[in-house]
Amino acid sequence: MSPEHLSPLDLAFWRIESAAHPMHLGALAVLSADGPDAAARAAALLAERCAGLPGLRRRIHDVLLPVGAAAWSPDPDFDPARHVFLTDAAAASAGAGAVDPRAAAGPLMARPLDRTRPPWEAHVLAGPGPDSFAVLFKFHHALADGLGALALAAGLFDRQPPFAPGPAVRGPARPVPAPRGPGAALRRLPGVFASRVHDLGQALEIGAAVARAGLPLGVPDALVAAEPGPGAGAGSRSVAGLALDLDEVNLIRKAAGGTVNDVLIALVAGALRRWLAERGDPLPRGAGPRALIPVFRRRPGAAPGAGNRLSGYLLRLPLAEGDPLRRLYAVRAGMDRNKEAGPARGAGAVALLADHVHPLGHRLGGPLVAQAARLLYDILVTSVPLPGLTFTLGGSTVREVYPLAPLARGQSLAIAVSTYKGTVHYGLVADAAAVPDLAALAGALRAELDAFVREVS
Repeated sequence: MSPEHLSPLDLAFWRIESAAHPMHLGALAVLSADGPDAAARAAALLAERCAGLPGLRRRIHDVLLPVGAAAWSPDPDFDPARHVFLTDAAAASAGAGAVDPRAAAGPLMARPLDRTRPPWEAHVLAGPGPDSFAVLFKFHHALADGLGALALAAGLFDRQPPFAPGPAVRGPARPVPAPRGPGAALRRLPGVFASRVHDLGQALEIGAAVARAGLPLGVPDALVAAEPGPGAGAGSRSVAGLALDLDEVNLIRKAAGGTVNDVLIALVAGALRRWLAERGDPLPRGAGPRALIPVFRRRPGAAPGAGNRLSGYLLRLPLAEGDPLRRLYAVRAGMDRNKEAGPARGAGAVALLADHVHPLGHRLGGPLVAQAARLLYDILVTSVPLPGLTFTLGGSTVREVYPLAPLARGQSLAIAVSTYKGTVHYGLVADAAAVPDLAALAGALRAELDAFVREVS
């Protein structure tokens, strides 16, 4: 059987990783505990179930051909104990007292996954209250995008209806299989030529859009992390989370227009403005920092599957605008322009350029691409749609889910957001050295929502 090679984008995520900038996604789930041994039982269930999921038993290895490529293969030495971990605090007792699992999640998010094993981990942690525990999931970006990681994690929870992703951006139609038989190669030549011309045109169009998007000028110092020195080990990470009422977000949307996602992004812009002011930092002038907004390109109704199906939009966050409604209008107008152009065009579609790079180019150029992230965007703001289900693990109900995104080189902050059971969950990941006050940013998000609700009420 021929090996299953990583797609160009999956390979790019695998090659750009470094010890100081691991490329894994995360999700911190807080669950109810029905007894002092709930955390230990959950860890045992995760270990049992992961052994039965083929997608979690595969590792990545280099191949000879094509040069620079990598492929998936079953791990012959797969051991759940190398992937599922029960912390001492969680094992002691779920009722031992309140512990903030986000404090433990930061160092764990900073630690790269073992690249010789299937690239994922689950850490069972003590919970924020005496009746709870938490689970931190880590999935390498080469393994899955946000939707794919959610589908993999869903297989570890108690049985649910088949997972159906939310609305996705429709991708290009699948090409019709090429004809076979004598002369087929000659008949294909015009189509192959047209395809190459289209691919080249798309790459040039995206490249031109990146150039037009502008350089990282006027970016707040708080959004910039110091470059690690040669041979730097694992970086430092801090994690914060915030839960907001979806009804209040919808109140803003109905009063001011736009989509829920527009409101969530505008809240980020307003929170960054508040946070910078509280720090005494100067507010940026002009268009504002560039946010990369990932876009899932999975077909509606299609199974999430493994691997990445991503593009993105690039959006200037209007931090210079003092009026919250005007900030929302600016975000809405920018997102409308992005949607009109589509996810296959524009500066945010840089992920699609991975398809035009030979595997050897990914292998040799991965470090250069990682260093170029600061030239492409200033902050990641991503939304992962969750299904309208209630997840349980061994009878313990998932109460909160905070998505966590990886940090690109030179960037200090990444923000992810999901909606679960009528609550919006913001997950914040920061370079702990560059952003020692991440909790203050979470507080600024809360204050921004409250002020916005007062504005539209």
